[in-house]
Amino acid sequence: MSGAAAGASGDAGAVGAPAASAFDAYLSSFGEEPGYLNFASYGPPSHAVAETTAGLLATAITGAPGASERMHGEDLRARGAFARLSGFGVDAVSLVPHTSLGLFQVAFGITGGTVLVGRSEFPANLYPWLRANQVGLSDAQLIGAVGEPVTPDVVARALTPEVTAVTVSAVDFRTGFRADLAGIRDVIGRDRLLVVDGIQGFGVIEQPWALADALVVGGQKWLRAGWGAGALAFSDAGLDRIRPVLGGWTGVEHPSHYDGTEHPLRGDALAFGISNLSPFATGSFATALELVESATVTSIEARIADTVDLLIAALAEVGIVPASPRDRELRAGIVAVPLGGAGGRAAAAAHAALAAHGVTTTLHGTDRIRIAVHATTDPAVFTTVAKTLGEFV
Repeated sequence: MSGAAAGASGDAGAVGAPAASAFDAYLSSFGEEPGYLNFASYGPPSHAVAETTAGLLATAITGAPGASERMHGEDLRARGAFARLSGFGVDAVSLVPHTSLGLFQVAFGITGGTVLVGRSEFPANLYPWLRANQVGLSDAQLIGAVGEPVTPDVVARALTPEVTAVTVSAVDFRTGFRADLAGIRDVIGRDRLLVVDGIQGFGVIEQPWALADALVVGGQKWLRAGWGAGALAFSDAGLDRIRPVLGGWTGVEHPSHYDGTEHPLRGDALAFGISNLSPFATGSFATALELVESATVTSIEARIADTVDLLIAALAEVGIVPASPRDRELRAGIVAVPLGGAGGRAAAAAHAALAAHGVTTTLHGTDRIRIAVHATTDPAVFTTVAKTLGEFV
């Protein structure tokens, strides 16, 4: 953790932390370099996550009686923590190795009708629906223009009686625009399914997650859990109407009765299981979720919002206006910087210049740099960021 982040943590009580020490402990759990501003790509895991992984590996190494049961018991810990943070019941939560597979599970489980998909969605929330369309399960209708956020108005204009579901990212990966999940739910009503890709916001912004009929979240970005585990949660309507057609042997009753017959599906979200996940990944996912719980999402969100304000102000001093929302209620931790000059080479050159100064960001296409800050980000680095980017405006 940076010195500035450590010094600022004394104000944690003012932003809703249960106690200053709890938020301090959260901040001190991480050790990324000060120039790391790429959390929308992946979030460097905490020391606690690393210790969990090492501890479970040590258990596996012994091969002692009960080792397997202990390791796979991490699944329930992860499901419980995700349920508490999301508002879904634990029986409505299953685990997936990543967001992409979870979205494929959902897309192939919806049959008939039209699914509205934002044209600007990250590919992980595009291809499942396109593939489901290709095999005749549902009709994927792309809505909006590239770069246009999925808003209630955009959805409303596309609604027809044939629409049975809408899928949307809680936070846009390009700009950080925060979706109005409540507004979209109001527009589509309760008879249509709402599918939410929550990977760019879960754990760092407050959202009414339980409004979703299917919520999919990977652990490697803002939750800082490392790769290999995420969660898939369902409403009652979601469990009733989304079929686990890609479910495997772990999604049935009595999975270890190897009798050569097809077993009945489980009656809960675990019906979507395909196989056992890595306990090293699920244990790390559980630890990351519990760390967020200890600090509270409210406190993490407030710290990120303050930090984004400082970043936007620093960019303004060199004449840069981000292509991201300014209103706190409309954004999360992503700030997109448009750089379209030098015949399309400015963004790439600026990205390389930032890296030369020890700053890690994402280059998007030929005209944009994405900056993504977390609660542990030290604002002191923004002077370097603004000065460097200002040379390419």
